[in-house]
Amino acid sequence: MPVPPAGQYPAPQAGAGSAGRALLGLALLLPALIALIWSYVVPTASTVLTSFRHENLFSEPRSAGIENYQAVFEDGFLGQLGLALLLGLLPLAFALLVAPLLALVADRAGRLGRLLTRAVLAVPIAGYAPVAVFLGWRLRLAESGSLADGARFELTWVLAATSFGLVVAVAATAFLSALRQRERGRWPTPALLTVGGLVGLAVLALSLQIFTAPALLTNGGPARSTMTPVLGTMQTSFTTFRLGLGAATATLLLVVLGGLGLAATGLLLTSRTRIEFDGWRDRPGGPPAPVRGHSAVHLGIVIAALVVVLGVFGWASAPWLRHAFTGADLPGGVSTAGVLVNTWLPPFVSALVSVGLAAVAGFGIGALRPLGRWSELLLLPFAPWLFVGIGPLAVAGFKRVSENDQVNTFLGMIPPVWLSVPALFVFTLLFRGQQQKWRAGGDGVRTLLLPALPMLAVALLLTWLFSAEQPLWARLVTSDPENASAPLLAEMLMAEFGNRGTGFLGLVLPLPLLVLFLLAFAGLQIGYLDRLAIRVGRSAAEPAQQPGPPPQQPGPPPPHVGFAGQPVPAQPYAAPTQPYPAPSYGVPPSPYPPQSSQSPWAAQTEPPSTGKAE
Repeated sequence: MPVPPAGQYPAPQAGAGSAGRALLGLALLLPALIALIWSYVVPTASTVLTSFRHENLFSEPRSAGIENYQAVFEDGFLGQLGLALLLGLLPLAFALLVAPLLALVADRAGRLGRLLTRAVLAVPIAGYAPVAVFLGWRLRLAESGSLADGARFELTWVLAATSFGLVVAVAATAFLSALRQRERGRWPTPALLTVGGLVGLAVLALSLQIFTAPALLTNGGPARSTMTPVLGTMQTSFTTFRLGLGAATATLLLVVLGGLGLAATGLLLTSRTRIEFDGWRDRPGGPPAPVRGHSAVHLGIVIAALVVVLGVFGWASAPWLRHAFTGADLPGGVSTAGVLVNTWLPPFVSALVSVGLAAVAGFGIGALRPLGRWSELLLLPFAPWLFVGIGPLAVAGFKRVSENDQVNTFLGMIPPVWLSVPALFVFTLLFRGQQQKWRAGGDGVRTLLLPALPMLAVALLLTWLFSAEQPLWARLVTSDPENASAPLLAEMLMAEFGNRGTGFLGLVLPLPLLVLFLLAFAGLQIGYLDRLAIRVGRSAAEPAQQPGPPPQQPGPPPPHVGFAGQPVPAQPYAAPTQPYPAPSYGVPPSPYPPQSSQSPWAAQTEPPSTGKAE
């Protein structure tokens, strides 16, 4: 089927077909809404309700009014919030300064520099093992005694160093997609600004939920000087067993995170952001090739920058990597196979369901367009939980598990997240970018489904890896080593054996899994993510208004017919030098002689005489 030129796509006609697509789109969104209610809305409501009670694990709850909130502010909630923001300043600078500069130089270095950059960026993502890294750093800092003298300073720079590689890798990947296929001589400034705004909001939201670094390095001390909101919630709720006080801290944090999620959603809607798959080959009119005299310079800069990124990542991960390939005898009753199953299987179940529902709902919103041009407004119910992790909802999650007697069980170890809200947003933007090609008559399988399958793998692997390496949920639902995940088991054993427990760090992210994730992410970066473009504004294939009849093309004027069927010349009329003879119109010529131009009756005031006497 021939594809019409840009701007000439026919508008979808209202009728049974469009109504059926709208109903199907809403039906595909329904499972995600149910998962949202179960995973986020109900726990949020439970957290808010608990925050107005004096509640613990041993007695009946009673009303507290606003006493818990008064106690939260007296205990230094604002200071905890400020410390979390302080810890996020350097990662924010990495995301908004280092990452876009690296993406820009890689883009100017041409295809070789861009693909090399993407391959190297897969290393910090695949090597995500925060528990192993922070446990290794805790041993090093404990030997030097620096944590006792300047815990806040040590926590800040260790967190910055260990997060540098991951933050730069994820942010640079997004900026490279914003730079893809720009028009010759024009920079995609709106797309870069939109990506920068989203990345900045995400880094701030994650900084507010920092838990692993202060929990493993300082445990909030000394004198609560390194306490963050999530760590404070956990200690207040499960160390002193004041669930109402911990829920009040979590509620205040949820309000801030909800505002950040709504701000990010508003930015996406107002900028009309979409993700487009540009096919497996570069199309004409893509990014301008770098000048020959400067391509080698840009490639050299890219290689030097990547060496720095890998160097910082390797140095920050050295306390873990030097113990990653050593073994240690596990305590009795604990097997390596059991530890691996406890670590990777429960998060895989949650990741598979949450990403699958997100993909189905994203197809319903972005491709089927149940509300037409306003379909992205269906993301608003999900927006407040865009950046919410397990930490702010930990109190409600633990109460649900304990009430169902699922502590130290396989079902209890499954993270209580049955919908990945970030994945829902990504799939919606991707299907929105592809639906114009589908509307133009493209094959639905090739234009919609095939470009989404690699994204399904990206979202599934990222969700699985990040969920498995987070220790917070395992801390809540596991109390014995036999049911512990590898990060929690390494923490338990190092607390018991000290330096002798470093051999257990290799279980946190075993070498075969590390190589598997590295190959997968590198292949997806080079073969798929490099073909994605983040664009904003109206699509070139999207008509600005409902198209009307096609304009008349210029051509020769139509022939005209004069009197009595005589054709009129097509040339412009020119006044004749002699008057045309009077047309006869088929009347026979008069027998009288022609009269003068002046009428004979003009000089007479009486009728002429007939010659007869009166």
